[in-house]
Amino acid sequence: MRCVEPIVSKDKPLAFIVRADMSPEATTFVTPPDFEQQVGFIVYAAGGEIRRHSHRPVERHITRTSEVVFVRSGRCEIDIYDDDRSLVATRELKPGDLVIAVAGGHGYRMLEDTVLLEVKQGPYTGIEERVPF
Repeated sequence: MRCVEPIVSKDKPLAFIVRADMSPEATTFVTPPDFEQQVGFIVYAAGGEIRRHSHRPVERHITRTSEVVFVRSGRCEIDIYDDDRSLVATRELKPGDLVIAVAGGHGYRMLEDTVLLEVKQGPYTGIEERVPF
């Protein structure tokens, strides 16, 4: 099993699954630099630091809502769909696994009591952002 598994349909990335055992020795980004959601591992040696800083306001035009979902505990399955709502992949997720959903659709089934941590762009405008199928 690979530490990062891209789920792709027709050359279009739909999701990236990052397994709990991924432990890079150098800074490694999972998503390409042109993606709306940047997800990566930043690696520092002992004694390293991130100097205090702030971020300049940058206006961005975002048209999709990407999600990062971290499995804190439990187990679940994710179904990943393409833009035509066709099932492309089903994967089991375990504690420490991470999903970066960048296109298409997705759904989760809990195999046991599960806690997921979700990160996505905001502000959240309400449940009407979701399109069930």
